[in-house]
Amino acid sequence: MSDPDISTAPTRLERLPSWLLTQSARHVHRVVVDRLGQADARGYHYRALAALEEYGSLCQTDLGRRAGMDRSDIVATVNELADRRLVDRSPDPTDRRRNIISVTRRGRQHLRTLDDVLVAAQDEAFAPLDPTERDQLAVLLAKVLAHHTRQAGR
Repeated sequence: MSDPDISTAPTRLERLPSWLLTQSARHVHRVVVDRLGQADARGYHYRALAALEEYGSLCQTDLGRRAGMDRSDIVATVNELADRRLVDRSPDPTDRRRNIISVTRRGRQHLRTLDDVLVAAQDEAFAPLDPTERDQLAVLLAKVLAHHTRQAGR
């Protein structure tokens, strides 16, 4: 499927914030995925490492919740990160059926690299906006997201 050409979109679409957000999100997502790919990473890697850095060691289920990832995605992501020695996986001493995931020093270094990659991706994706406009956009999007999160009872 080809990307819609916004210059030929019907005027009523161009006035809909939902349509503009969807089209913008597609382009921003592509920039982020491309940049992360150049760093041999995926968005799931960043989300998991960031959650571990912020919240400390977590069981796999809690890591998935904190990172906003589906169970099957978190399993695959932890396997990939463990294979690269970016996280350690050890049995939970209170429940041997669960694993505790911890970020390694190498994982922290990789996370800092990915932070830089994502700053560059933000700069590219939001180039038309000055810093004040970027902050305003982030505040507005967070407000919309918080509203829908509350509505969903999450």
